[in-house]
Amino acid sequence: MFVFDAHLDLAMNAMEWNRDLRLPVRAIREREAHLKDKPDRGKNTVSFPAMRAGNIGLCMATQIARYVKENNPLPGWHSPEQAWAQTQGQLSWYRAMESAGELVQIRSLDQLEKHLELWSVPPGDKRPIGYILTLEGADSIVNLDYLQQAHQQGLRAIGPAHYGPGTYAQGTNASGGIGEKGKALLREMENLNIILDVTHLCDQSFWEALDHFNGPVWASHNNCRSLVPHNRQFSDDQIRALIEREAVIGIALDTWMLVPGWEKGISLPKEMGANLNSAVEHMDHICQLAGNAMHVGIGTDLDGGFGKEQSPADLDTIADLQKFIPLLNQRGYSETEIENFMHGNFLRFLRKAWQK
Repeated sequence: MFVFDAHLDLAMNAMEWNRDLRLPVRAIREREAHLKDKPDRGKNTVSFPAMRAGNIGLCMATQIARYVKENNPLPGWHSPEQAWAQTQGQLSWYRAMESAGELVQIRSLDQLEKHLELWSVPPGDKRPIGYILTLEGADSIVNLDYLQQAHQQGLRAIGPAHYGPGTYAQGTNASGGIGEKGKALLREMENLNIILDVTHLCDQSFWEALDHFNGPVWASHNNCRSLVPHNRQFSDDQIRALIEREAVIGIALDTWMLVPGWEKGISLPKEMGANLNSAVEHMDHICQLAGNAMHVGIGTDLDGGFGKEQSPADLDTIADLQKFIPLLNQRGYSETEIENFMHGNFLRFLRKAWQK
């Protein structure tokens, strides 16, 4: 079944983890098995061959670069201009992968439909994977002129904050609202028809963002707070508010977000019972709140700074997303509903958002 993944940090893996994503997953693991600089070395799950093997033909692909002020202990860049330059380096890699025939950028409804048609028939030659640019954390937008430039480059969704405090909103483990800069960003996003991704927004910023933005809203990679208590997750009230806005929520596969009691760096997926069925629990919870299966998709965040040590125990590579199909079937979901989870809900969202 065709899969749309609403959140993959492809350029970050290429440019910061120095992974050649054209290689098979196993080859990348072998190449970096001796490295100890990051906890997920030799444990990656994503590559272009693995995506093709799993029929993952379209994704939201991130640009990400945090600006950190002097008192912010998080890793990042010391000026917004440096952060912008980092996102431009990531964009340059995406362009190089387009030239190599690995990727194709999707930025309009016409391009989307042509790409889906290309992937609707059995492959003859290697097909390019479609990617739509999304910005995770808006700190690199130096001012609104930069937002115009980013939109011209194909940027189609923005999450205003990531972890910690941000220029335009407050993120995971932070507190506070969006402020005047955040409101101005949202106004210009609305003018440009850029999707608001509410993933990572702290509670106050989440509610203020919904109040001040009238354009399309989704959550690319977020799970349920009632199942795993943490401010990174959505409360039931937040989920209901997103359902009212006709949003789609992509379920993330970072295991600390799937099962309660996870201790980072200590817990192991198999020991904790963290598997793809754990993700189905979050999918099902959102469906029960909605009363239908129209608001859930997949936003894996695989290799988003973690690897197999923090991925579902029954997932070796991203190709294993196909394992969702029998699990959802066993839960009683119909073939049409499963298709909606795997791609249909996010595609319906994009078609409506891009009709303007």
